[in-house]
Amino acid sequence: MSRIVIFGAGGRAGRQAVAEAARRGHEVTAVVRDPAKHRAPDGVELVAGDVTDANSVASLVKDQDAVISAAAVYGAGTDPQAFFTSSGRALAASGAARVIVVGLSSLAPDAAGRPLKDAPGFPAEFRPFIAAHAAGLDLLRASDLDWLYVSPAGDFDHEGDRTGSYRVAAAGDPEARVSYADFAIALVDEASNPQHRRQHLLITGA
Repeated sequence: MSRIVIFGAGGRAGRQAVAEAARRGHEVTAVVRDPAKHRAPDGVELVAGDVTDANSVASLVKDQDAVISAAAVYGAGTDPQAFFTSSGRALAASGAARVIVVGLSSLAPDAAGRPLKDAPGFPAEFRPFIAAHAAGLDLLRASDLDWLYVSPAGDFDHEGDRTGSYRVAAAGDPEARVSYADFAIALVDEASNPQHRRQHLLITGA
């Protein structure tokens, strides 16, 4: 079994990744800002940590087989640019054996090779958040890490259940959907038995 630390364990993708890893019997450390506000499955260690703090990250990833970062900020009162660049630097400098970051499909190319974010009519209000994600991804690309950037091929099926399967998509597709639970299967698969490295991996429902 693998030792996996999961940042952003209180969010929708993070909670499902924790549940999936625990279901398989992995040794899981779930990282949140305030453990008093969260619960974790039996056998999971719930700890305080900050993915934007290099010292916190380095301490938590030591001796772990893989790191999953599902942490993000969005909306009023947040600074995504600062968050994703700080977390990217902290992860890049962590010395982690393997880093898997939950990302955005909008940075992936469609079947014609055009990034989804450049499609006509793409909402302008999302562009600062996308640019922040892209800056964090650039830091991973510039690092020596064994990293993987994983996103839905299109979007999450927010009400979808766990089917137990998923597919790797060849290109971004705005209509593609995958449940958080099935997406978590892909995250834990790549954490425990890596098949893809140093690329943007697109996941969709089976």
